Amino acid sequence: MAEPAVRNAALPAAPEHPRSFYLKRVSEIMAVRRRGSEPTALVRTYGCQQNVADSEKIMGLLAQMGFSFTDDPERADLILMNTCAVRGHAENRVFGNVGALKDLKRRHPSLIVAVCGCMMEERAASQRILEKFPFVGLVFGTHVIHRFPELLWTALTDSRRVFERGGGEDARIVEGLPVRREGKTRAFVTAMTGCDNFCSYCIVPYVRGRERSREPEAVLREFRGLVEAGYKDVTLLGQNVNSYGRGLARPVSFSGLLRMLDEVDGDYRLRFMTSHPKDATRELIDTMASGRHICRHLHLPVQSGSDRVLRAMNRGYTREQYLSFVRYAREKMPDLSLTTDIIVGFPGETEEEFLETVDLVRRVGFTSLFTFLYSPREGTRAASLPDPVPQEEKTRRLERLCAVQDAISAARCAGEIGKTRRVLVEGKDPRTGLLCGRTEGNEIVRFPGGGEMVGRFAGVKVTSAQNRALGGELAGS
Repeated sequence: MAEPAVRNAALPAAPEHPRSFYLKRVSEIMAVRRRGSEPTALVRTYGCQQNVADSEKIMGLLAQMGFSFTDDPERADLILMNTCAVRGHAENRVFGNVGALKDLKRRHPSLIVAVCGCMMEERAASQRILEKFPFVGLVFGTHVIHRFPELLWTALTDSRRVFERGGGEDARIVEGLPVRREGKTRAFVTAMTGCDNFCSYCIVPYVRGRERSREPEAVLREFRGLVEAGYKDVTLLGQNVNSYGRGLARPVSFSGLLRMLDEVDGDYRLRFMTSHPKDATRELIDTMASGRHICRHLHLPVQSGSDRVLRAMNRGYTREQYLSFVRYAREKMPDLSLTTDIIVGFPGETEEEFLETVDLVRRVGFTSLFTFLYSPREGTRAASLPDPVPQEEKTRRLERLCAVQDAISAARCAGEIGKTRRVLVEGKDPRTGLLCGRTEGNEIVRFPGGGEMVGRFAGVKVTSAQNRALGGELAGS
């Protein structure tokens, strides 16, 4: 098959200019194309909170280039899809949604279609985009978001497609990018990117690269700005936040970073994700327990309750080590809300090993689970393991696990009835007219109230419970 006509933007195709040069030039080009009117962009994000944070930076750059934003593809001058590679289902959705743009591009030839993110760091996925979707004019990976204005400028001024993937060992964290955040209540702050763990099922180290931490002063500066701007719930992000700081010239532990941020004055909540059990320390739990603003909510992915499966996953801890850490955390914080990720159907998982996972779920009593059927990822070690269990049996096991957790969640929520919780009001459900917010433990609460309460904390007395959500009324009403 012939190679597609692609301009590799890593080559010196464009002059070396600061980002401001490309911001201005793209703005000028789009103004001519739109005859002076404002160009419009549609950005779709797939996957994790880190992808959301990346999209917010992309939208910040687009705003600096003069773009406004729309949810209507018919009105867009640029459609960009920020993709996820963690599971096959997510990839298939992207391919389907990109393919659906073919007719739109035919009817609007000036439309720019771009695809970026983790999928584009996978050679097979990016090559499929290039070969099967010729109307996609710009493809770039996770390591070059800071070069987006330059890449877009090249796509606008060159007759060939622009393709940039792979940051290699030179990948770095670039500070100072603008951010256009969705909403004024909750915000994400990236503490670190990449992962060094190489779990046998996981593609993240290959598409996100090795661990790189931001300087604590940079994290603090962004965090303080959000608190001063009135954000009430800020989440620190990293593939493994517990590894934060190891590569810095002046190493700082993640607990140290949390303590630094917790000292910022204001009325807010501080969260973080994701923690890896092998790197989570008792110091982290002690820091959470003594914090003024740190939420007593810990997302601690266990993935499996079987020691054999954990070894095959290359997770680096045992079932008992996980349970021991949970016991310590609950001793220090009896009200701790624990959530986790679990993979069902890892290659070779037996019925007995699955039941070990079910038993662990019962022992811990998680607030909620994020459950996934194992999805083979090309290039990972697990993808080549024997996998004799039929998919139908894996699906049945997933349903059984979810039924166990539903019963745990229902009992937990029922135990909340009559209690008053501090809830951050995030919005109003247009269907029911009820306000919707979250507790410190990240539990959803719905209750009646006025729209002026959005973005504020409220005391809510819990009056009803469902499996995963609580109903209530304003305390004292």
